[in-house]
Amino acid sequence: MYGVRTIYSTNHRKELLTTMKLICSKSNLLHGVNIVSKAVPTRTTMAILECILIDASANEIKFTANDMELGIETKIEGEIAERGVIALDAKIFSEIVRKLPDSDVVIETDASFKTTITCEKAKFNIVGKSGDDFSYIPYIERNEAITLSQFTLKEVIRQTIFSIADNDNNKLMTGELFEIEENHLKVVSLDGHRISIRNIELKNNYEHKKVVVPGKTLQEVSKILPGSAEEDVNMFLTDNHIVFEFDDTTVVSRLIEGEYFKIEQMLSSDYETKIKISKRELLDCIDRATLLVKEGDKKPIIMNVTDGNMELKINSFIGSMNEDIDIVKDGKDILIGFNPKFFIDALRVIDEEEVSLYMVNPKAPCFIKDDEGKFIYLILPVNFNASTV
Repeated sequence: MYGVRTIYSTNHRKELLTTMKLICSKSNLLHGVNIVSKAVPTRTTMAILECILIDASANEIKFTANDMELGIETKIEGEIAERGVIALDAKIFSEIVRKLPDSDVVIETDASFKTTITCEKAKFNIVGKSGDDFSYIPYIERNEAITLSQFTLKEVIRQTIFSIADNDNNKLMTGELFEIEENHLKVVSLDGHRISIRNIELKNNYEHKKVVVPGKTLQEVSKILPGSAEEDVNMFLTDNHIVFEFDDTTVVSRLIEGEYFKIEQMLSSDYETKIKISKRELLDCIDRATLLVKEGDKKPIIMNVTDGNMELKINSFIGSMNEDIDIVKDGKDILIGFNPKFFIDALRVIDEEEVSLYMVNPKAPCFIKDDEGKFIYLILPVNFNASTV
């Protein structure tokens, strides 16, 4: 939990104003609502957290939502006819805004928090809550900004987020390691069956920093990031929080506590078999093979690697399939099995036309990596009965 709300995110007023009147375009309202809604909790015992705070107590209109782990604040353009603050139920407010005509919207509140939302001939009356009860996102000391393009951050999340763990059995596995060393950012995720690593070159040099960012935070940041290659994101790291600032939006998230897994010992560069293969052909082939696997079935895809050829096979209750792909092989033949989904997930986020697979034996991990060291995807094999292949 963030804790007490005595420290406010920006220059908050000493006293809350009781009435408010705003005029905004529907598109601006919707844009703001869509951004902050990502931090509205789905289940909470605190009704105030189910609200979006509209703060027009100064010279700008700010929307805030906060689930005590993740807080999002964004500024929207509009006219403040009367300054004030109101907390409105996020679900009702967002649904009303979504259904309004594409025109200017007037939001008015009175001293008892009754709120009128008017747009053309449509008029809604709902009851808000006092902004005084709202838990503001905490003020975080911003020391050194780590800067990267919106596109780069959005991409690195897409290229790693699929291999975080779904459940909370091990909290660290539900997050991603962000490690900064000089002008490099390393992002790592793992779930016990696979590891994803992406290395990014930054524009500037920074002190060494290492934090674990919740996967949920990264998923929500990715959804609201426009993803422009020309526009930047500033990240600020403290012992307990990470802050993302971009455009008119600030995202504050708690970090996951604890020492991240020491993965270096798993990243051997030794191999007995190296395969160069068309990424598209391999991905399409495995994708076709999964047509025969029902969800929940743990049927492996078997790779039989010989000189110049990889035969892929799958056997399930529905049927069987096999397909040959031309490869360039260096080293020994190998017969090895994998969860097809893990291969598909990794191949889908690799942009290169050709990929290199490195294998040691049927019980050791397979590495998919490039020569420049931009990415490594480690996938553990699965056991299978070789006599039935």
